[in-house]
Amino acid sequence: MSDLAYLSSARYGKDAVRVFRVVREGSTHTVVEYNVKVLLEGDIEVSYTKADNKVIVATDSIKNITYYLAKVSPHILVPERFAVHLGTHIVSKYAHIHKAFVDIEQLRWSRIVVGKDRKPHPHSFFRDGDEKRSVKVEIDGTAGKDKIQARVSAGVNDLLVLKSSGSSFTSFIRDEYTLLKEVDDRIFSTSVDLNYTFAPISISPPKDEKKLDIVIPALDQAEAGSVWDATVLDRARTITLEVFAEDESASVQATLYKMGQRIITENAGVQTVSYALPNKHYIPVDMRYMGVDNLTPVKAEVFQPVAAPSGLISATVSRK
Repeated sequence: MSDLAYLSSARYGKDAVRVFRVVREGSTHTVVEYNVKVLLEGDIEVSYTKADNKVIVATDSIKNITYYLAKVSPHILVPERFAVHLGTHIVSKYAHIHKAFVDIEQLRWSRIVVGKDRKPHPHSFFRDGDEKRSVKVEIDGTAGKDKIQARVSAGVNDLLVLKSSGSSFTSFIRDEYTLLKEVDDRIFSTSVDLNYTFAPISISPPKDEKKLDIVIPALDQAEAGSVWDATVLDRARTITLEVFAEDESASVQATLYKMGQRIITENAGVQTVSYALPNKHYIPVDMRYMGVDNLTPVKAEVFQPVAAPSGLISATVSRK
């Protein structure tokens, strides 16, 4: 074989592990549905370079570990906590595996409200839109199984929002390529992809023989705004929606920055906030051929949704 090539990096695992868990507390049930990806790094080179599978934890085993942890983990209802638990278990259990990368996508189930008093039903749910909660966790045991570090990021994807006023776009560069007209009032719609990261944290190694018992603060004892605070996602989502609705937007860029600033300010553990905001264009239909004004902003009422091409605005706001 050629001496000009070498294996510079390797990572493998199981993707698209679909998990649905029911947690029963008497007649009241709570459900979560996850799509899980687990990738591993470590001393696995010979499986690539020498076709030696003795170092491979089978991807089917990774799937089975995921299902087992979904059954026994007390952290299953909070994806950040479950991902840390899952990754820490794998890195702690296998001496030659040094890193685990756990990605979780949570689908949105909400309780159905019933009756005249509109009470949430104890065990009936509906799919509440296409929005997804996302979590990415890196568990790093490279420095030793007693010095495990976790890097956690989280957020939401596909949060579709629209407002029919309160947005403008003017004073941009005009040259020989410019056809776009300035507008002081327009429809603003986007599908929000939000991701925020926390500072790395140390994870105490499991002390039990099966490497399952990890130390995570209780939900009611978690430091506000930290990686263990299960309310960070709700707060970041609320900030995103409030700023979007209330900001007199001079541009998508300006609104994005205000969202990121507020999330940093209101969550002490968050280090960076990243948004990707594609424009969902709504073009007023030209009816001048019929003598009807549907182009003047205050009279524009019928629009053609245009899927592509679309503008895409992205940025990262970081803590100083």
